[in-house]
Amino acid sequence: MKWAYIAAGIALYIKFLIMPNSAPEIPDFSIVDSIVKDGGIPNAVTVIILRNRLYDTIFEVVVFTIAIMGASFLLANERPSCTIYHFTDQPSIVLARLGATIASLVSIELAIRGHLSPGGGFAAGVSGGTAIGLIAITSSPEWMQGIYQRWHAATWEKVSVLVFIVLAVITLAGIELPHGELGALVSGGVIPLLNILVAVKVALGSWAVILVFIRYRGLL
Repeated sequence: MKWAYIAAGIALYIKFLIMPNSAPEIPDFSIVDSIVKDGGIPNAVTVIILRNRLYDTIFEVVVFTIAIMGASFLLANERPSCTIYHFTDQPSIVLARLGATIASLVSIELAIRGHLSPGGGFAAGVSGGTAIGLIAITSSPEWMQGIYQRWHAATWEKVSVLVFIVLAVITLAGIELPHGELGALVSGGVIPLLNILVAVKVALGSWAVILVFIRYRGLL
């Protein structure tokens, strides 16, 4: 019996090597063109993330929110770090804050125009979180925590998640805004709004995680 299985396996491999691939030939970029036309924006990746598989992106945002809450919950019973070090030499401070300025500008650009060029809400949020992290390594934790509370960043993060979910559900229900002119800043219906909401949520969530880890684990 085992020889029959061996012979069948060899025959299958020979079939893979000899017989031609019968898959239909698809013209280049036809699928991409279809996606772009479907979403009304030139960035096919953003169309897939925020329209064609929006149901999946909703749960990605929810998972990110749960991860932030989990970090705060798991570290809540630990003793805060006694000494928190940060960069104090002037060259490091200047370079870090210059990098933070560039990262924040890139974040704004990706959030506003991410539906027209490579990038999107998640990339914009990561860039914004990078800017916040660079500021954190050159500033006192108390100052960072004070700004976080003064501007109610935690509240804005939760609001951005709720608004994203509401707009996503409305879109999945078949209610869409006009696509507008392809390539224009105001185009793609609700996609630019979802892009900005994801960017705000990821950036503010990263800020919360950075503050928690600095408080309980230290910086350096």
